Amino acid sequence: MKNVTIIAAVGKNRELGKNNDLIWHLPDDLKFFKENTVGKPIVMGLNTLKSLPRKLKDRQYVVLTNQEVELDNDIILVKSLDELLDYIGSREDEFMIIGGASIYTQMINHADKMLLTEIDATDNEADCFFPEFDKNDWDSNILSSHTTPENISYKHLVYKRKR
Repeated sequence: MKNVTIIAAVGKNRELGKNNDLIWHLPDDLKFFKENTVGKPIVMGLNTLKSLPRKLKDRQYVVLTNQEVELDNDIILVKSLDELLDYIGSREDEFMIIGGASIYTQMINHADKMLLTEIDATDNEADCFFPEFDKNDWDSNILSSHTTPENISYKHLVYKRKR
């Protein structure tokens, strides 16, 4: 789908997080996330919603879960992947898929673009991972490179699905 973009920060072994939290807290990456999601609908699973430290301003929340939950009135709740795809297909907005692992896995074949922060580090305690994908199916470009004071290197890349 032309209006679906995945955004994620991943370690060398596709690590996403542990204990429902980020592994690496990279200020420039959080800024990159904000710059690319403000003003757009963000799609997430229930655990990702619960992991957010606060309500992210200027973004429409779309939560995919089959659980019976009470959510704020301004959050769009979808109960199935088909319902989510129908909703996205009815809109012109760019939808940002922000996690977690199961949402990425369900949406990776529907995304036309990915904004990945590739972190040159590993974490053996990670408990959720980004899905494997064939990089030959994507064109990629490095947007920026960074190194933290703690000497963690990472790059922001854009992947666009080859046609």
